[in-house]
Amino acid sequence: MSRWEPGARDRMTRAAVELFAERGFERTTAGDIAEHAGVTERTFFRHFADKREVLFDGGRAMEQAVHDGIAAAADDVPPLDAALLGVAASTALLEARREHAARRAEIIAATPVLRERELLKLAGMAEAATRALRERGTPPRDAELAAHAAMSVFQVAFGRWIAGGAPDLASCVREDAAELRALLADH
Repeated sequence: MSRWEPGARDRMTRAAVELFAERGFERTTAGDIAEHAGVTERTFFRHFADKREVLFDGGRAMEQAVHDGIAAAADDVPPLDAALLGVAASTALLEARREHAARRAEIIAATPVLRERELLKLAGMAEAATRALRERGTPPRDAELAAHAAMSVFQVAFGRWIAGGAPDLASCVREDAAELRALLADH
């Protein structure tokens, strides 16, 4: 495959996931990924700062989707509901990539340095949600609580979804949000 062929970024992402799953994250180099994708190592580094970033490339888009979903909520929507709408909005970015998401999650779970990076990504999403809620006029503490509760719902829903627990991630988020509300009502 020519290195000038379009779609290099997607090919490198697929190659990285394949190699990480096959060899392990630590035993795969950026050069290995580039070679497997049919590009030069220089091309790899034009697209990604390092091999970790291949797995976390969508972080900013997820943060923006959460923020925009909250910003689009009607003014009378309570903070937790707005935060959950933001989380639900972000699921559209993952829906078409379930197999990739599941493989990515397995790689991250097997690699401590990647688990740490995943927590930073989730913290970024929570910060985006908190910021969006504050922009809506939600008091700081309420914004933080709602944002982090919504991210907890997202994490549980995501785990169920990649395990095959529901046909789509948005449904998992709605179901787990309802479960959280039931838990809160019981106490």
